[in-house]
Amino acid sequence: MSFTQRFSLISLSSPLLKAWREPTQIILSRNYAARKGTRERKSKKKVKVEVEKVGFIPHALRSRDKLLASKASRKFDDSWKQTPVDVVYSMRYYRSKVYPFLEAVNCHRETHHPEVYNQPNAPLQAIFELNMQGEKKTRFVENFNRICGIQHPFDHGEERTIIAFAKDGDAQKSASEAGAQLAGGVELIKNIQNGKVSLQDFQFVIAHPDILHELSSLRGILKKKFPNPKAGTLDIHLDEVVYRYLHGINYTAKKDEFEKDFGVIETTIGTLNMDASHLEANFAALIEDVMIMKPKREGSFLMRTLLVSPPSRERFTIDYTSYLKDVNKQEKESEAQQSDELDQRAVIEN
Repeated sequence: MSFTQRFSLISLSSPLLKAWREPTQIILSRNYAARKGTRERKSKKKVKVEVEKVGFIPHALRSRDKLLASKASRKFDDSWKQTPVDVVYSMRYYRSKVYPFLEAVNCHRETHHPEVYNQPNAPLQAIFELNMQGEKKTRFVENFNRICGIQHPFDHGEERTIIAFAKDGDAQKSASEAGAQLAGGVELIKNIQNGKVSLQDFQFVIAHPDILHELSSLRGILKKKFPNPKAGTLDIHLDEVVYRYLHGINYTAKKDEFEKDFGVIETTIGTLNMDASHLEANFAALIEDVMIMKPKREGSFLMRTLLVSPPSRERFTIDYTSYLKDVNKQEKESEAQQSDELDQRAVIEN
């Protein structure tokens, strides 16, 4: 046997060659701890995720999303249509007619004549369509309820209960004489806290500024009913506030459930047998009161105003722009008054 043959046999039988030819198993080990938070992260992954079982969904609600997708917008816009040039035209292709207030009232009176509907005392309702967009695109005006004071009251058919708070005895007496069901001071607040008097029996809460500190103890019970100047429930002249809440127009602005930037107000402003000028005055007062809730942004708050009178289905669009001029004048006058007061204070201080 030659040297090369013997060397090849020895090399083939060597352990190094066997280790190279056969696969080896490498066991990894470490003598240091895992990074901070690793164990906690892994333990969280091991936590069993509980699947919340959904109960039976009615078939009507299952197709709700599909209905919403196909639902038409409630916003009315016919600005893209042409203005009619003839007396007879198709309302599908032309803009709807905008009526003056007095003309719309006369149209309703014709349909409610004794020879037609025979309801000359039917209620006259105003519908306001609002742009509920707030100061930001993602914010919207919340639903609000207000009482609008009017110069020409009518029978609204509602039973309204009022409780008045004041320290001064004369203010309490004036509120009671004006029609408040209950008026009192600190003792009345204590009776409410003791449970002798229930605030649930009263629809509206008004107060004099002199008792505001003591009344703050009922803030948790009153919640949104707590008197404040913006709502008109905190005032020096309680008799005027009581009169407004008893005889004024009660209205509520509601946002659309799915179209958050669209809101509607539907309320009664009088009856058809009232003088047309009185109805117009109530309509103007309502616009003025609604504009108080306008958010501080550019653009209009009122989108459209309509007049309806059940049982007739006719809806007359009213030109409300002339009434907004008076509101803008009052806003400018109030701003000028405030600036004058500030200037006077600055002069006195200096």
